[in-house]
Amino acid sequence: MNGKVFIIGLGLIGGSLAMAIRQAHESVHIVGYDVNENNIQLAKLLGIVDDSVDSIAEGVLEADLILLAVPVDQTEKIVIQLADMKLKDDVIVTDAGSTKSTVVEAAKHLMNRGITFIGGHPMAGSHKSGAGAAKPHLFENAFYLLTPSDDHHTKEINQLKEWLKGTRANFLVVSPHTHDWLTGVISHFPHIVAAGLVKQAQTYSEENELVARLAAGGFRDITRIASSSPEMWRDILLHNRDVLLDLMDDWIMEMAHIKELVANRDSGEIYRFFAEAKVFRDDMPVHAKGAIPAYYDLYVDIPDTPGSLAEITGLLAQKGISITNIRIIETREEIYGVLVISFQNEEDRLKAAEAIGNYTTYETILA
Repeated sequence: MNGKVFIIGLGLIGGSLAMAIRQAHESVHIVGYDVNENNIQLAKLLGIVDDSVDSIAEGVLEADLILLAVPVDQTEKIVIQLADMKLKDDVIVTDAGSTKSTVVEAAKHLMNRGITFIGGHPMAGSHKSGAGAAKPHLFENAFYLLTPSDDHHTKEINQLKEWLKGTRANFLVVSPHTHDWLTGVISHFPHIVAAGLVKQAQTYSEENELVARLAAGGFRDITRIASSSPEMWRDILLHNRDVLLDLMDDWIMEMAHIKELVANRDSGEIYRFFAEAKVFRDDMPVHAKGAIPAYYDLYVDIPDTPGSLAEITGLLAQKGISITNIRIIETREEIYGVLVISFQNEEDRLKAAEAIGNYTTYETILA
């Protein structure tokens, strides 16, 4: 497709969408806007955008597609502002936020003018941020939810999919309410649970300092998402409040149920509780991307000797394998420590295991 794309917000998501759009439409002209001047300069230096503008009103004038990749609070404010700006009659406005009902409600100001707004949510991300972390394949094999306000935008939905085909994502069209319920179940509420587990461990660590020392391995993995941005999750909880309140009530009932089973020593039902969870979990797609960014971790036994860490990272560098994160787990009392290396994808993890074959590696550890 030819035309002009205006992207508001040039961080990880906005930058990656820009790169994916250009990958599929080489002749497109991409203009960017960001309140962070460093993001703008980096996006221009990396060729993510062709030009930048000093104001949103300037950027929307000739845009055929306007894409908002900013926090939900800002998205709501901007779509209301867009309703008072000069836009092309056939422009498509979309966003990339993780909640939809309140955004679509705010976008009614636009839609009352006859402007097409289609909510969007690419369900992939990274622990990194900023334009420098953007990559065109970030959304490949991920679900990309589109949330039109009604069923009368078939033509525009197809146009938006065409604009975004370079993401190589799996597009699903759902209502704004259904989107917020789905993401509440598989993303928003799990973040609350993870943070709750960490808060509980923090409280118990005041009684025994070994809690913090032993809270590694599996505990660290299942609570990883508790390290996400507090500001972002504060806003998500407030914007998806009604859905999350219902999910909290259901969770309290579920915990009350398992508490009763334990109190009654009902071994059969306790077994059923874990067995049903295992079956459902084991049936989940392995390679598909979901709402919570995946980490591809490799666990490596390393002796506590000088040069071991440097040797491992050197071997990976020789093979051109990029590391996204690295840390050492210090829970064991023998001479071997556990080095945890995170990669961008499963292919890099497999290559890494082969590259450092002289060391014992694992895909996971239990404690």
